[in-house]
Amino acid sequence: MNRVVRLKQQAEIDEEAAAWTWRLDRGALTPEERSRLTGWLREDARHRRAFAQLNRTWRSLDRLSEAKREEKIAALAYATRRGGTRRRSSMRWAVAAALALAAIGSAWWLFRTAGSQEFSTAVGQERTVILADGSVIALNTDTRLEVRFSRTRRDIYLLRGEAQFHDTPDPARPFFVHAGRALVQAIGTRFEVRVHADRRIDVLVDRGRVEVRTGSGPAQGFGPFPLAFGPQRVQALSAGERLSIDGGAMRVVAVSRRRLAEELAWRHGALVFENEPLAQAVAEVARYTRARILLQGAAVRRLRISGRFRTNDVSGFFKALATALPVRVIHRPPDRILVQSR
Repeated sequence: MNRVVRLKQQAEIDEEAAAWTWRLDRGALTPEERSRLTGWLREDARHRRAFAQLNRTWRSLDRLSEAKREEKIAALAYATRRGGTRRRSSMRWAVAAALALAAIGSAWWLFRTAGSQEFSTAVGQERTVILADGSVIALNTDTRLEVRFSRTRRDIYLLRGEAQFHDTPDPARPFFVHAGRALVQAIGTRFEVRVHADRRIDVLVDRGRVEVRTGSGPAQGFGPFPLAFGPQRVQALSAGERLSIDGGAMRVVAVSRRRLAEELAWRHGALVFENEPLAQAVAEVARYTRARILLQGAAVRRLRISGRFRTNDVSGFFKALATALPVRVIHRPPDRILVQSR
């Protein structure tokens, strides 16, 4: 009897290579797994080529080594979808899908499938992530958000802190940011949303335009901050405008290009103050340190400060205070800083 040998399709080999790459990235293989990998590599030269190519692509994302593995998968998919030969493109799409399936054991949200991711920063940390659709999110200090993509929409839930969003236009899947009881819809734009500690919400538009909806009444929908139904208010914002939401109050103000650049200076690791009350400036600096900062006396709180300071150099900020203002800065271990008149 003749033996019929079925040759594998390249897509099958690519998916097998992706699964082995994910296992290796997950940690050391067991002796049994390593033996199986060795056997698989020896079985077919195409196995070795696919495995080597995928590992080169995977290692090229080492710049994301501090990011979660899910981010690395998303970045791989985004980076590889943008060109190359048809065969290579197909291989990489299969790779991204296989990695994602292996990572969570079910359908992944990459490329119009459903799922979610969480991203966060520690106090004093800033980071930028690229989503699978090409949208970019920059997270400021002490920020946490959740990304939920489906076939029909893209939802971002800003749970804490501040983030800048630059969405990739996709009419078939609108881009929404949920913050408290506010829902921001992007329209091919770049904008920032901040959730203050007292739950106030700020929406600042850098480019393009957005539409903000707020509501009241029983909540419905999904996620930590579902959109409320009932009476709603809709506010359109264009570049150079800020919307502040405080309880039921909404206020829109124009922001000059200079002021906009100052408020977005954190994207470049800086804080800019221009004749601002010391109390307000210190409140901003406090977001980048775990130290407890105390201003002693109303006169100290009313002092004015101007200057540009690095977000990763809080001690430099207080040295500048002691030099430029009539104050004394006292550091009390382990984590208290007192500012008092001198």
